[in-house]
Order: sequence, then structure tokens, then C-alpha cells
Amino acid sequence: MSLIHPTAVIEEGAVIGPNVSVGPFAYIGPKVKIGDNTAVASHAVIEGNTTIGKNNRIFSHSAVGTIPQDLKYAGEDVQLIIGDNNTIREFTLLNPGTKGGGSVTKIGNGNLLMAYVHLGHDVIMGDNCILANGATLAGHVELGNHVVIGGLTPVHQFVHIGDYAMIGGASALAQDIPPYCLAEGNRASLRGLNLTGLRRQMGREDINALKVAYRELFEQGNPLQEAAQRLFETSDSEKVKALCKFIKTSKRGIPFTRK
Repeated sequence: MSLIHPTAVIEEGAVIGPNVSVGPFAYIGPKVKIGDNTAVASHAVIEGNTTIGKNNRIFSHSAVGTIPQDLKYAGEDVQLIIGDNNTIREFTLLNPGTKGGGSVTKIGNGNLLMAYVHLGHDVIMGDNCILANGATLAGHVELGNHVVIGGLTPVHQFVHIGDYAMIGGASALAQDIPPYCLAEGNRASLRGLNLTGLRRQMGREDINALKVAYRELFEQGNPLQEAAQRLFETSDSEKVKALCKFIKTSKRGIPFTRK
């Protein structure tokens, strides 16, 4: 039995891998490449210069690879690259890059994008992230690995979010969130470490080192950049060094309340 429904439209030039299923009334454009064992549900639209890896699930009414929502876009050849084992739920909107932002939007592996998620142009997303319903990332946002963003949370353009960070639902994030941290609120600010997520992924020694570092960075009234530089030079923990390096290179600043 064919895995391609007879009402699906697959343009000439599209590359469809083995065991790809395409549901009723789906549309796949001529520059699209889809890897093995990916499932495209009914009424999904996949356009543009879009490359999709293996074992992805793209649910009904998703719009993948449609042109950027950027008034400067003038038809340049831009890309959307999606890795393997991602789940893209209903009514998601994923835009490719723009010439001014590197021309590529890139999504890693093992991510869950729930319904109505939007990834703007030139977004870079790592692996194993979870974006809950209605989370929206503006252009040029960068996410590390294992990031969680709660539902109905918008993220301002050019914001960076580090590995294992979590942003609470219904927040509004306008500044960078370091790795391992928890933020929430409108505007979102740091509330502590993402301890629940960290306990699932690392040992007690690393977590204790991060707790000490967090207190010194954000709870003792020290100048942030000076504290980050000192900890970077003196700590034996690679996790602490990664935290400090992120702070030292942040362009939008870190949102926290000085004690």
C-alpha cells in the first residue's frame, strides 16, 4: 500500500526518502528534502529550501519552510534545516533564515514543538528542547540543548538561552538566560537554578558546584562580570565555567534582581 495519499501534492524536484508517509491534502514543494521514516500528516505545508532528517513527525496544518516574516526578505535563497526525531505538532510555523542573519534556520534532534509554536527566521535550536503550546521565538533567537519553554511565552529577537534552562509559561523574555537556570515573569527574570531538570541529567557534585556559583553570581551583590570572570578562572567545574562563559559573552544582558 502506498504511503503517499493520492490527494497529496508533491512537486517535481522534491526528494522523498524511504518509508516517508504523506497524508491527505498535504503539500510538499519542489526544493524540499525529507529523510527516511518521516510522517507528514494531512494538510501540512512544507515549502522552500527545506531539509528534514529522519524519523520526524509533522502534524496536521503545520507550515514548514514558508517565507520569513521579515519585510527585508526579497526572495533570497534561504534554508530551513531540521534534524532527526523531532515532533512538530499542529499549526506550528517554522520560517527559514534571512540573508542578514546567516540565511539558515536550524533545528537539531529530538525536539518537541507543541501546537501553535512559531520559530522565526534565523533561529538556531539545539537538541532535546521542549516548546509548549503557543511559545513563540522571534528572529535570531538561539537555544542550547535540553531547553524548556512554557506555553504562551514570547522570546525577543536575538535572545540566547543556554543548555538546560527553563522559562516558565506565560512569561515574556527579553534578555539572555544562562545555562542551568530557571526564569519566569513578565518581564522574565532569574528565579534560581532549574534543579528539576538538572537532577535528571547530572550528578550531585555538579549541581552543588552550580548552587555555590549561582549564589556568588546573583545573590551576593557582586558585580556580575567580575564575579563571572573570577569563577571562570578559579572553578574546577566545567559546568560552572560554561555558566560563567555564557555570562561573559552575553550581548543582551542577564535579567536578575540584585540583592
